[in-house]
Amino acid sequence: MVVEVTTSERGGSRRYPEVTWDTARPQGGGRTAGGGYPAPVRQWPLLTVLAGTLAGLLVMTVSGFRIGLLIVGCSVLAGGVLRLVLPAVGMLAVRSRFTDVVTYGALGTLIVLLTLMAQPDPWLELPFLKDILRFSAGD
Repeated sequence: MVVEVTTSERGGSRRYPEVTWDTARPQGGGRTAGGGYPAPVRQWPLLTVLAGTLAGLLVMTVSGFRIGLLIVGCSVLAGGVLRLVLPAVGMLAVRSRFTDVVTYGALGTLIVLLTLMAQPDPWLELPFLKDILRFSAGD
Protein backbone atom coordinates (compact mmCIF):
# COMPACT_ATOMS: atom_id res chain seq x y z
CA MET A 1 0.00 0.00 0.00
CA VAL A 2 1.44 3.35 -1.07
CA VAL A 3 0.49 6.36 1.02
CA GLU A 4 0.80 9.77 -0.62
CA VAL A 5 1.97 12.51 1.71
CA THR A 6 1.01 16.04 0.75
CA THR A 7 3.12 19.12 1.42
CA SER A 8 0.83 20.25 4.24
CA GLU A 9 1.13 16.86 5.98
CA ARG A 10 4.93 17.12 5.85
CA GLY A 11 4.81 20.45 7.60
CA GLY A 12 5.28 22.54 4.43
CA SER A 13 8.71 21.06 3.72
CA ARG A 14 10.13 21.64 0.28
CA ARG A 15 12.51 18.69 0.56
CA TYR A 16 12.39 15.89 -1.93
CA PRO A 17 10.66 12.75 -0.70
CA GLU A 18 12.84 10.00 0.72
CA VAL A 19 11.53 7.52 -1.82
CA THR A 20 11.30 8.54 -5.46
CA TRP A 21 9.30 6.66 -8.04
CA ASP A 22 10.58 8.17 -11.27
CA THR A 23 13.60 9.82 -12.86
CA ALA A 24 13.35 13.28 -14.35
CA ARG A 25 13.88 13.55 -18.09
CA PRO A 26 16.95 15.59 -19.15
CA GLN A 27 16.34 19.19 -20.14
CA GLY A 28 15.26 19.13 -23.79
CA GLY A 29 14.76 15.37 -23.74
CA GLY A 30 11.22 15.53 -25.07
CA ARG A 31 10.20 14.23 -28.46
CA THR A 32 10.85 16.42 -31.46
CA ALA A 33 7.43 15.45 -32.84
CA GLY A 34 4.18 14.26 -31.31
CA GLY A 35 3.46 10.69 -30.29
CA GLY A 36 1.39 10.09 -33.42
CA TYR A 37 4.47 10.26 -35.63
CA PRO A 38 6.72 7.24 -36.22
CA ALA A 39 9.86 6.83 -34.10
CA PRO A 40 12.34 8.03 -36.78
CA VAL A 41 10.51 11.34 -37.04
CA ARG A 42 10.43 11.76 -33.25
CA GLN A 43 14.15 10.99 -32.89
CA TRP A 44 15.61 12.62 -36.04
CA PRO A 45 18.45 14.50 -34.24
CA LEU A 46 19.88 11.28 -32.81
CA LEU A 47 19.40 9.44 -36.10
CA THR A 48 21.19 12.25 -37.95
CA VAL A 49 24.25 11.96 -35.72
CA LEU A 50 24.22 8.16 -35.95
CA ALA A 51 23.86 8.25 -39.75
CA GLY A 52 26.80 10.66 -40.03
CA THR A 53 28.90 8.43 -37.79
CA LEU A 54 27.98 5.34 -39.80
CA ALA A 55 28.79 7.16 -43.04
CA GLY A 56 32.18 8.14 -41.63
CA LEU A 57 32.91 4.55 -40.62
CA LEU A 58 31.94 3.31 -44.09
CA VAL A 59 34.15 5.92 -45.76
CA MET A 60 36.96 4.92 -43.42
CA THR A 61 36.75 1.28 -44.50
CA VAL A 62 36.58 2.11 -48.21
CA SER A 63 38.94 5.01 -48.86
CA GLY A 64 41.02 5.74 -45.79
CA PHE A 65 40.88 6.51 -42.13
CA ARG A 66 41.48 10.26 -42.24
CA ILE A 67 38.44 11.41 -44.22
CA GLY A 68 36.17 8.92 -42.46
CA LEU A 69 37.25 10.03 -39.00
CA LEU A 70 36.80 13.68 -39.97
CA ILE A 71 33.20 12.83 -40.89
CA VAL A 72 32.74 11.05 -37.53
CA GLY A 73 34.17 14.04 -35.62
CA CYS A 74 32.00 16.49 -37.54
CA SER A 75 28.93 14.33 -36.80
CA VAL A 76 29.64 14.52 -33.09
CA LEU A 77 30.14 18.29 -33.37
CA ALA A 78 26.83 18.50 -35.26
CA GLY A 79 25.20 16.65 -32.36
CA GLY A 80 26.51 19.34 -30.02
CA VAL A 81 25.13 22.08 -32.26
CA LEU A 82 21.74 20.34 -32.49
CA ARG A 83 21.68 19.99 -28.71
CA LEU A 84 22.47 23.68 -28.31
CA VAL A 85 20.01 25.02 -30.88
CA LEU A 86 16.94 22.79 -30.72
CA PRO A 87 14.54 22.98 -27.78
CA ALA A 88 13.81 19.21 -27.88
CA VAL A 89 16.21 16.60 -29.25
CA GLY A 90 14.75 13.35 -27.94
CA MET A 91 17.27 10.71 -26.95
CA LEU A 92 20.21 12.90 -27.97
CA ALA A 93 19.68 14.59 -24.60
CA VAL A 94 21.52 12.58 -21.98
CA ARG A 95 22.39 15.11 -19.28
CA SER A 96 21.76 18.83 -18.88
CA ARG A 97 21.99 20.95 -22.02
CA PHE A 98 25.26 22.58 -20.89
CA THR A 99 26.93 19.26 -20.09
CA ASP A 100 25.81 17.66 -23.36
CA VAL A 101 27.02 20.58 -25.48
CA VAL A 102 30.40 20.67 -23.72
CA THR A 103 30.80 16.88 -23.95
CA TYR A 104 29.82 16.63 -27.62
CA GLY A 105 31.96 19.65 -28.47
CA ALA A 106 35.03 18.37 -26.63
CA LEU A 107 34.78 14.85 -28.06
CA GLY A 108 34.14 16.09 -31.60
CA THR A 109 37.01 18.58 -31.44
CA LEU A 110 39.34 15.93 -30.02
CA ILE A 111 38.45 13.45 -32.76
CA VAL A 112 39.00 16.07 -35.48
CA LEU A 113 42.31 17.33 -34.03
CA LEU A 114 43.72 13.86 -33.47
CA THR A 115 42.70 12.86 -36.99
CA LEU A 116 44.44 15.91 -38.46
CA MET A 117 47.61 15.14 -36.47
CA ALA A 118 47.70 11.40 -37.24
CA GLN A 119 50.87 9.93 -38.72
CA PRO A 120 52.13 9.44 -41.42
CA ASP A 121 52.08 12.87 -43.09
CA PRO A 122 49.95 14.83 -40.59
CA TRP A 123 47.77 17.58 -42.00
CA LEU A 124 48.24 19.61 -38.82
CA GLU A 125 51.40 19.92 -36.76
CA LEU A 126 51.36 21.45 -33.31
CA PRO A 127 54.92 22.01 -32.04
CA PHE A 128 54.03 22.01 -28.36
CA LEU A 129 52.65 18.48 -28.68
CA LYS A 130 56.00 17.26 -29.96
CA ASP A 131 57.62 18.78 -26.87
CA ILE A 132 55.11 17.03 -24.62
CA LEU A 133 55.72 13.69 -26.33
CA ARG A 134 59.49 14.17 -26.13
CA PHE A 135 59.21 15.05 -22.42
CA SER A 136 56.99 12.04 -21.66
CA ALA A 137 59.22 9.62 -23.61
CA GLY A 138 62.22 10.58 -21.48
CA ASP A 139 64.48 11.67 -24.38
